Amino acid sequence: MRTWLLGLALATSGTLAVATDASAQTQRLTLDRVFASPDLAGAAPRAMKLSPDGKWLTLLRGRPDEKERFDLWAMDTTSGEWRMLVDSKKVGSGAELSEAEKMQRERARIGGSKGIVSYDWAPDSQSILVPLEGDLYRATLDGKAVKLPAAAGPKLNAAISKAGGYASYVQDQNLVVMNLATGKAAPITQDGKDTVHWGEAEFVAQEEMDRFSGYWWSPGDHYVAVERFDEAPVGVVTRAAIGAEGTNIYQQRYPKAGTPNALVELYVMDPAGANKVKVDLGKETDIYVARVDWSKDGNTLYVQRQNRDQTVLDMLKVDPATGKSSILFTEKSEPRSWVNLSKGFEPLSDGSLIWWSERDGHGHLYRWKAGKWTQLTKGPWEVAIDATYVDEAKHRVFFLGNKDDILERQLYSVDYTKPGAVTRLTEAGWWNSATMDEAATRAIVTRSNTDQPTQVYLADATGKRLAWVSENAVTASDHPYNPYLASHRERTFGTVKADDGTVLHWEMITPKLEPGKRYPVFFQHYGGPHSQTVSRAWGGTLQQYLVDRGYIWFQIDNRGSANRGKEFEDAIWHAMGSVEVADQLAGAKYLKSLSFVDPDKIAIYGWSYGGYMTLKMLEAAPGVFAAGVAGAPVTKWELYDTHYTERYMGDPTKVPEAYRKSDNIANAARIADPLLIVHGMADDNVVLEHTTAMAATLQKAEVPFEMMLYPGNTHKVGGSGISEHLWGTILGFLDRRLAEKK
Repeated sequence: MRTWLLGLALATSGTLAVATDASAQTQRLTLDRVFASPDLAGAAPRAMKLSPDGKWLTLLRGRPDEKERFDLWAMDTTSGEWRMLVDSKKVGSGAELSEAEKMQRERARIGGSKGIVSYDWAPDSQSILVPLEGDLYRATLDGKAVKLPAAAGPKLNAAISKAGGYASYVQDQNLVVMNLATGKAAPITQDGKDTVHWGEAEFVAQEEMDRFSGYWWSPGDHYVAVERFDEAPVGVVTRAAIGAEGTNIYQQRYPKAGTPNALVELYVMDPAGANKVKVDLGKETDIYVARVDWSKDGNTLYVQRQNRDQTVLDMLKVDPATGKSSILFTEKSEPRSWVNLSKGFEPLSDGSLIWWSERDGHGHLYRWKAGKWTQLTKGPWEVAIDATYVDEAKHRVFFLGNKDDILERQLYSVDYTKPGAVTRLTEAGWWNSATMDEAATRAIVTRSNTDQPTQVYLADATGKRLAWVSENAVTASDHPYNPYLASHRERTFGTVKADDGTVLHWEMITPKLEPGKRYPVFFQHYGGPHSQTVSRAWGGTLQQYLVDRGYIWFQIDNRGSANRGKEFEDAIWHAMGSVEVADQLAGAKYLKSLSFVDPDKIAIYGWSYGGYMTLKMLEAAPGVFAAGVAGAPVTKWELYDTHYTERYMGDPTKVPEAYRKSDNIANAARIADPLLIVHGMADDNVVLEHTTAMAATLQKAEVPFEMMLYPGNTHKVGGSGISEHLWGTILGFLDRRLAEKK
């Protein structure tokens, strides 16, 4: 599920310093303006990278008049000068995306984006490989883009090899390698067709493991490791992508919980496809290949192998010449838990490894060397599952974490030869993310807080800001949100306790409160694992629009959510829809205790897992809420995919009672409060069958409800006109239903 929070329109907002410029024009937010271009949050660049030599910073920037179309830009890190390298409207064929490309973008959470969505630097820092509308371009720093002589047709996962000699991509389900010196390209795998795929990541790897590629070049270009998967064992789901004036039927291989997965194999070969060897992944074939990495010298392939139950994660050391493997170390979960995946793995030149683990109950970094472990970070806080970066010359490892505040995320560093003191490199009061160059000498820091939407700056390894990439100051008169600052309302934070005494964090935005007046509440929730929704981060302006309309906006993070330690998350093991519901109800109880809240007008809203939670909350507590909105809700966990569902719920053939208790079907007849269900009719994530199964159950039980379906829309319902219609529908429903409460 990888955390679909809100139909991806509603996130978190915050406090802003009110504009003091008397000439600033104060305007009132409208629904149309919330979703129009330019984005009210200002510039939001994507895919930021440093060139291998550190001289250039590149990113994808949305166009002012079309915020979902992205062009490639570069900044000279010495002078700060910007230039557009590739204009997506001037380059490209305009070809329609293949279904595979559309679905891969959907799983990467960039569905609906146009123009350039990815690119890859050449190791000599002189050119960039840019896939665009079925073609490949080699862009240079002078702004020229030359189309490479690749065969026409859709291409996936385009990349340049580690030494720069080759470009590679997946076409017609085979891996194609192009010699960049000669321009000649040829597939290096041959049997990719029908259910067999080479060089791609299987569905659950993309959707649930945050792995989108299925091949990996070695340093020096001597080898390429290539995944081969066969979907033949996977059950077929007839997915109807219902559009406005037609329906496309897809026979999609979808691995429902408790059913067979794709068969995954791994091979190593040379750039011509010769000298191919099969990697020994063990006798058991019902496994997951979670991560694949090369050692610094390219002589060892590291493979993270996870068992089907996700209770064991083995680190395999593979000889690329023979394919033979051995287990370096193993992570195991407690009897009532699972092993989480992370990107916190870095092989070092001396053969040691930096590794992220929750073995002490919290996510922390360790160093493995010659079979011995050294813990690098420690304490009741979390190192984020994001990538780590290492400066081997200075023995520093860089990572993101919440050591200073559970509601913030900071960039830190620690000496991996003398662990102990952890140094914070970013400013307190912000939610940060960061990416660094290979030598970890510079960082691109992306940050926001409750006063400021996303900013991006270039920093050195001490955290010192060297240059703004996007200052995006809302106090600037030309910022899109500047005209609305005067009416922006402050966001506050607090805590309540769960029924077992666990502290839960909440956040709230209120209108300007009038003495004696009570206000309705827009109670937003997600509730699922691997997500933290309450934080000191900026996210959007839809909350402010809701507050302008007179709502209090509120959300709370329940047990089972992320960044609070393994015990906090493990509470949902084999029991989804239990403690999450209890904790959200604790939030409702707190709201009803407030003198300025109208206890009869609390409306709940959630999308994806949040939609599941809306149904669960209405079933568990009839009469507590005035109305509920369930967007793209999971209703039967047996219909959701293997890797996500079985991680938390186990195998439905072994624990059917746990599934029965966790679904929304068995107790659907208990729903007595007004309900609106929303779903995209081309959703391949939470397929439409979830909603149709729920609708049929409610109808049979004679339970009234409302429903809005969006033809052609996937799990992300939105886009020009659609976002406005979606939220107009939601708010129209709530206005009507809350008006019925006297």
